[in-house]
Amino acid sequence: MKKILIAVDDTKGTKELFNVCINMCSCARPETIVLCYVEKLEGRSLMDDVLLSVSEMSTLKKALEGTEYQEALDKKATAVLDYYKKALEERGLTAVKTVIRKGHPAEEILKAADEEGVDIIMIGSRGTRTSHLFMGSVSREVVNSARLPVLVVKRK
Repeated sequence: MKKILIAVDDTKGTKELFNVCINMCSCARPETIVLCYVEKLEGRSLMDDVLLSVSEMSTLKKALEGTEYQEALDKKATAVLDYYKKALEERGLTAVKTVIRKGHPAEEILKAADEEGVDIIMIGSRGTRTSHLFMGSVSREVVNSARLPVLVVKRK
């Protein structure tokens, strides 16, 4: 594996799961690790329950440009990516690229994987539901839509 994409966010679960990703990367020794953070552009209910069209998402992105809200999103994304990049570097994994995307998380993770030409996607899953849905909605959508291998790291 030459390139690995690791999808990260600011949840406690991702911090717990990231050690598994670091161990896998330490063994695989990829040429590049791409850390991908996706900014959700509006409230949880809108992004999770309704998929915006390409034109609607484009309009929303343009409307947010230069706003305090977008600056706050960018600041948070940079802080999250810096945290994980530092964790990788502390383990000797220094070929790390960070990517910030805006929009629907699963779609943007898949687009980033395609654009970066990665060999595998690593993503965490909540894994806490007792129903038939063992993965979180984003990880499930990535697995179902990806054209490349996806490693889902389930939380204990």
